[in-house]
Amino acid sequence: METPAPMRPFARALTVLPSAQHRADRYFYLWYDGLWALGALAWIALLRAAHHGPLLDAWDARVPLLLPLAVYAQILCSAWIHNAAHGNFPRAINRVVGELLGAAVLTRFASWEIVHHRHHRFADDPARDPHPVQPGYWRFTWHMIVNVERQLQRASFERWGDTPAQRRFERLRATMSFGTGVLLLAAWHATLGTVAFVGLFVPATVVGVLHLAHFNWSTHGGPWSVRPYRARNLDHGLYRVGNALWHGIYFHANHHRRPGLFDPRALADGEATFSPDETR
Repeated sequence: METPAPMRPFARALTVLPSAQHRADRYFYLWYDGLWALGALAWIALLRAAHHGPLLDAWDARVPLLLPLAVYAQILCSAWIHNAAHGNFPRAINRVVGELLGAAVLTRFASWEIVHHRHHRFADDPARDPHPVQPGYWRFTWHMIVNVERQLQRASFERWGDTPAQRRFERLRATMSFGTGVLLLAAWHATLGTVAFVGLFVPATVVGVLHLAHFNWSTHGGPWSVRPYRARNLDHGLYRVGNALWHGIYFHANHHRRPGLFDPRALADGEATFSPDETR
């Protein structure tokens, strides 16, 4: 059935990937983060009006026992938003799934998807890849975190021009995005309560970011520093466990060859897996 004309812009917003909207609309991020900010404020107001209580009333020594589950869920959200960024969920729900996962990993879907597509377009380019391989893991991790904002700005300049006006616009966009992120954190705190937020959500998020960094670092060179840096498949030791838990996430060479596969292990003729004891 054809979508009624008045509903088409709304339907497009729920089905088209953010990168396409970003390329088409200079003001995309303003209304996008604006809607997220209003949504977070409305959610907090709703919880207060409903006298919503915390998930956990008080600290309990058993809370840390739940942390492995929280970490697993956080990393799973990253694996799934990775798939949503490539449209690997059914089209009717892909954008909605991506947005929900974007709230869970805090970045929001747009920033995750736009930056990740730059990674595929400019993989291992020292200047344009959002997370090119660095000599050490911690150096790579720090560069990955701070480079997200730089690459968002660069994507904007490439599309709309590197002008003084556009730079002022990007400063406004960055400030608004940061404020929206703070509101999203506040919404999570209001939802979970202080104990679950501090004891589970925050540490799981930190571990999730560190894992995301290690995943990208290890599958593009990592601890073996094999040059030239390129996407690799890893399926030995703990990497095999990670592949079992998170849909073949470390089969990264396969993923770069066929981003449309939900589980890149399905690419039977993919590049051979890499292990540290292979002949160089």
